[in-house]
Amino acid sequence: MPVDCELGESCYIQQYMDHDATENFKDFECGPRSYNTHKGTDFAVATTRDAQKGVDILAAADGTVLGLRDGMRDVWNGKVDRDAIKGRECGNGLVIDHGDGWQTQYCHLREGSVSVSKGQTVEAGAKLGQMGMTGRTEFAHLHLSVRKDGKPIDPFAPEGAKCDAPIEQTLWREPLLFQKGGILDIGFAESVPDFSDIKMGTVDQDLKENSPALVSYFFMFGGKAGDEIDVRFIGPNGFEVTQVYELEKNLARFFRAIGKKRRTASWPAGVYEARARFIRDGEEIDAQSATFEISR
Repeated sequence: MPVDCELGESCYIQQYMDHDATENFKDFECGPRSYNTHKGTDFAVATTRDAQKGVDILAAADGTVLGLRDGMRDVWNGKVDRDAIKGRECGNGLVIDHGDGWQTQYCHLREGSVSVSKGQTVEAGAKLGQMGMTGRTEFAHLHLSVRKDGKPIDPFAPEGAKCDAPIEQTLWREPLLFQKGGILDIGFAESVPDFSDIKMGTVDQDLKENSPALVSYFFMFGGKAGDEIDVRFIGPNGFEVTQVYELEKNLARFFRAIGKKRRTASWPAGVYEARARFIRDGEEIDAQSATFEISR
């Protein structure tokens, strides 16, 4: 595991390697979790703020550092000047040689965090730096590339994608969780927040009895056309809002929100709960809930 986090808990995989040689794309299970010509695996955290707290990047295997770059600035707001980074799309990062033609590359590391030097020998699990937002990236993540004799290899499917059978052998020492999609965060606000604030992790609102509205929002990833997002927001004195959304297209990261405007002098005191179910082809692939309390 090249990131010091727990898949499905404190981090997730946003995109996998593209196994389609045409202008289309597919992940190793022939699903939509990739994009055209993507040559690696993107390990991400839910929000920019999570990355800013410090997420260590680790060597995936023993080897020797071939080269590295540091000093590029993190673009935490995700607004990348592509002309300014031309030729340096990887951002801060490094390449490790593992012998016999095998190499791994680690991209988008945080400015000033690279903690190894060229020619240094490292062991699997050694700290290399921290997750950041340098180079060509719109969200905080590690892009890991694996190559054999210069050819990109998918560590989840080194022999190629399989659409109708499980992958029998991977390159991972221990099997890694594969998520078809999931819920990254459930939060609350006085109005529908901007998506940029949700992705940054800066929707910090203390809801009170006189808040003009109560809104719950649901931040998700890995959406596929036809998926259903079943959300419910409940509270004291019969407070309830429900909605089922059906996705019209594939969405890498997205959010939905529901809520109510205040029609009385104040909101009733008590615990409010938001719940979400992520459903694909009748199967629940994720479900989460969150609460807050209004007190007198």
